[in-house]
Amino acid sequence: MLKLTDEGAKITLQEQPPASDNGLFWFGSALLIGAIAVAMAMSLLSERLSIAALALLIIGSFFFNRQRQQRKKAMAGVINSGVLLISAGSLIHENQGKRNTITIADGDKITLYGEQLQIVDPTNVRKYHISGFDNSQEAQATKAILQGQTLNKRHVNIKMKSD
Repeated sequence: MLKLTDEGAKITLQEQPPASDNGLFWFGSALLIGAIAVAMAMSLLSERLSIAALALLIIGSFFFNRQRQQRKKAMAGVINSGVLLISAGSLIHENQGKRNTITIADGDKITLYGEQLQIVDPTNVRKYHISGFDNSQEAQATKAILQGQTLNKRHVNIKMKSD
C-alpha cells in the first residue's frame, strides 16, 4: 500500500511466503543420526575407528554450517516484506522491529523488473533486490522518489472497488 508523506512515501510490502529453509531441521536430523552412529561405533569398533567416526561427524557439521552461512550472505540485500519509508536518495526498511537505512550512492542504478526493483552499484553488482509491491505503480513510484523526482497526490491514480 502506497501512502504519500511530506518527505516521500511509505509503502507496505506484501508478505512473501518464506523460502523453504529447512536447513536447521535437516542439520538437527543429520546430527542426531550421526551422534547415534558415533555412539554405536564407539561400542562396536576399535578406538581408532570410533575417533575417526567422531571426526567425520565434526567435519560434516563444520561444512554444513559454512554452506548455510554462504547461502545467508547470498540472500543479503533481498527485501520482500515490511515497510519502506522512501525519500530522495535513501530509504528506510522496517521489518520485525528492525530499521535499516539504505542510502543510494551517486553511481548506483535503479532498475525496474515488473513489480520488482533492483539497485546495482556502478560495476553492476546487485546491492538490493526489492519485491512485494502491490502493483507496478508502487515500484515505479519508489524508483521515481529514490531518483529525486517528487510525486504529488494529483499524480497518483485512485481506484475504487465496489463490493
